[in-house]
Amino acid sequence: MQLSGRGVICVRGGREVFSGLDFEAGSGEAVAVVGRNGSGKTSLLRLIAGLLIPAGGTIALDGGDTELTLPEQCHYLGHRDALKPALSVAENLTFWADFLGGERFEAGESLATVGLDHAADLPAAFLSAGQRRRLSLARLLTVRRPVWLLDEPTNALDVAGQDMFSGLMREHLARGGLIIAATHAPLGIDSRELRIGGMA
Repeated sequence: MQLSGRGVICVRGGREVFSGLDFEAGSGEAVAVVGRNGSGKTSLLRLIAGLLIPAGGTIALDGGDTELTLPEQCHYLGHRDALKPALSVAENLTFWADFLGGERFEAGESLATVGLDHAADLPAAFLSAGQRRRLSLARLLTVRRPVWLLDEPTNALDVAGQDMFSGLMREHLARGGLIIAATHAPLGIDSRELRIGGMA
């Protein structure tokens, strides 16, 4: 499996954020997207996820499921946690599993893996920032997709949480998945760097 971009151009609000961007990542590989604020790191992830349309160039996945589009094979984890505060921890995870579709794994096991099984019945509104991040990470485990697009994935995680997530990323790569992560901090795993320039 190979994810690649050729000559990608991103325009936001009438401003060219970056242009002529080439990148690639293969099965078992992690790429850390780095650059100053406003350089287009998040925009690149959103382009790959199909949430934005490139102003030019191409983005393609070779060797994935031919019955699915690239966005349908991606997990996009934004820097903000997409949770419904009135739903319980378990209900939030069930909502995402139903919404995303595809092969599902045991939600309770996913919560236990990220250290939230004790809070399964707690409304998400009562979670700390770190716990909300852990719940978002559990979504990656409940519905398996080969491409992880991560925006500041360790944001709000304590040291134990960062170590836990490093292990999850290594397992994902060992299964043949790939990771593209926009980050200002080390990922805690072996990764190749993709530097984006652009205006701040």
